[in-house]
Amino acid sequence: MQHDDVVWAIINKRHCSHKVTTKTQHFCRNEYNLTGLCSRASCPLANSKYATVREENGIIYLFMRTAERVMFPAKQWEKVKLSRNFEKAIHQINENLLYWPAFIKAKCKQRFVKITQYLIRMRKLKLRRVKELVPIQRKIERRERRREEKALVAARIDNAIEKQLLERLKKGTYNDIYNFPQMAFDEALKAEEVSAESESEREDEDEEEREVEMEPELERELKRAVEDADEFVEADSDMDTDEESDSGRKEGADVGSDFESETSDIEDVAEKLVSKKKPRVEIEYETEPAVTISRKKIKH
Repeated sequence: MQHDDVVWAIINKRHCSHKVTTKTQHFCRNEYNLTGLCSRASCPLANSKYATVREENGIIYLFMRTAERVMFPAKQWEKVKLSRNFEKAIHQINENLLYWPAFIKAKCKQRFVKITQYLIRMRKLKLRRVKELVPIQRKIERRERRREEKALVAARIDNAIEKQLLERLKKGTYNDIYNFPQMAFDEALKAEEVSAESESEREDEDEEEREVEMEPELERELKRAVEDADEFVEADSDMDTDEESDSGRKEGADVGSDFESETSDIEDVAEKLVSKKKPRVEIEYETEPAVTISRKKIKH
């Protein structure tokens, strides 16, 4: 028969593999301990009659041990599955621990309550989204970054070598010294031709855009030139009519020559304005026929 007091005296004053000592208190690491504290009442080794509550894969069990089964380690713990209903589980604990010490009965109920609470929390956390913490491997990231940089440098060097070799082949520096695969050479030439065509197309598009942008400005300048020319023509015609009515002595040839000179000056101005841009517009004006005034001798 086990002597509990002798076992406790040895464990308490000497070495125990389950004991953890701190500055304030002693703790027990035995998985069957009720409270987790190293004390005479809660020590599973120093009590031949002992009970505890444990959880295995989400199911709560009541473990009981008596003095008759202490000598058989494989059979010393009797396991009873507790119901998921809280009231039924408490009733099961009371029935199985009917004649047991009050301390063990109260601590088993308290442990059962704590286990049910953390199981409920676990189920809630599984139902909702939980942030997963992924460790960052700094060394691997640095290694991959260095490899990427080296690969970029190697790719640049390879491209530069390829360009130099193509230029030398075009110039004919190697002549017939080496036998190069003609297919690869033709493909490289095609790629360069395609790139040159794309660049020329881009330049053409840029020029078209510039011309489209310049068209409204040219139209404005042409309109201004036409309006100025019309104003000059109207002013000259008014002046000619006034002079003819007042004096009536000017010759028709002189008037026609003056009008033609003025219109030619206007045309020169318009041509200068238009010649600054690419599109050219010629402005033509209809000249009035020369007025001939003949002097008639008035006989008195």
